Amino acid sequence: MSIPPPPGPQEPHAQGQYPGQQPAQQYPPGQYPQGPYPPQQQYPGGAWGQPYGAYGTYPRRPPVNGLAIAAFVLGVLCFVPAVGLVLGLIALARIRKRGERGKGLAVAGSVLSSVGLALWVLSLSTGAAADFWDGFRDAARGEGTAYALEKGECFTTPSGSLQGVTYDVDQVPCAREHDGEVFAVFDLPGGAFPGDGEITRIADERCYALQDTYAMDRWALPTDVDVYYLTPTSQSWRGGDREVTCLFGNTDERGTLTGSLRNDATTLDTDQHAYLTAEFQLNLAMDEMPAAQTVEDDLAGYRSWAGRVSTALDRETGMLRGHIWPATAERPVADLVEDLDTAREEFGLASEAADADTYYEHLDKALLLIEADSTVTARESLGLDTTPPVYEEAGDGGGESPGKKV
Repeated sequence: MSIPPPPGPQEPHAQGQYPGQQPAQQYPPGQYPQGPYPPQQQYPGGAWGQPYGAYGTYPRRPPVNGLAIAAFVLGVLCFVPAVGLVLGLIALARIRKRGERGKGLAVAGSVLSSVGLALWVLSLSTGAAADFWDGFRDAARGEGTAYALEKGECFTTPSGSLQGVTYDVDQVPCAREHDGEVFAVFDLPGGAFPGDGEITRIADERCYALQDTYAMDRWALPTDVDVYYLTPTSQSWRGGDREVTCLFGNTDERGTLTGSLRNDATTLDTDQHAYLTAEFQLNLAMDEMPAAQTVEDDLAGYRSWAGRVSTALDRETGMLRGHIWPATAERPVADLVEDLDTAREEFGLASEAADADTYYEHLDKALLLIEADSTVTARESLGLDTTPPVYEEAGDGGGESPGKKV
């Protein structure tokens, strides 16, 4: 029921009617107007909300763009900055198109990612990435990874084999059964990844050269042991990995080692070390035997090699004469020096041979003198191994056998 206002100077109004209001249309009882109805009044608020004032509701805020959030997180963490920058730019485009929120996050993420990307480029150009890799590798030491291996350590692998790619390892005492023993670690030069073939060539050359600094007595090296190496992959190279790990392993894929093969200044006495240092001169020269199958194929090459062996024997005998040996080793070492002097002369004659037959004649005499009983006796007097290694004969290709890449 409506109550009209009190009468004033104006004309009285109809019951229930106010100024400016049209009189309500009257319809017969039971009858109502049929459509069409006037369109529903629109209110501000856009597509995201309900009309203002409609049943007390308000317009819903547009959602935050998910890519903007991701770009901001990647920018703060400086993780894969290039991805953070791309996500930020995509987010800005979608925000403008869809009217979403998060423009500030997208801009901040793009800026932070740009800074991170610039820092990455700077670190690669200055070598900081290599420093980061060194830090990562140092942090991994002792954590059961191949990066943790150091010279003198022994380890086993989950597969029990040194074939293929090895990352997880278990360090064990060398007195126990193990798959490998590390004898040297060195770094490759920086620059672009040289390729697996070139890395293998360098590792093979360097590891064989370094084995004598760890296992000085070749006579003590078992015949079923060979050189293996762990090398960087193309993926780890991009992270700054330049490390090559040289190690001894069994030539049998499932074979193991027991006991350390180390014999150097840390395990030898003064006299043993002096003897093996002198003998090392001969070992180096013997390793340089030409690759030709026969002397006839490369007489000049074999003559040059014989001359280098003769020079090495001269250095060895000079070092043996210059050391003061214990009384029990004086006579045996003197007898050895006498045989080595004769072997040096025979190698010298081989280096001047006019034909292959003459070369073989002097070579055979020289090799017999190197492997004579005087060598075994001298070694025995010093407490060294007395089982002679097997030297390759001329015509067997010479050189070391290729190492095994892990």
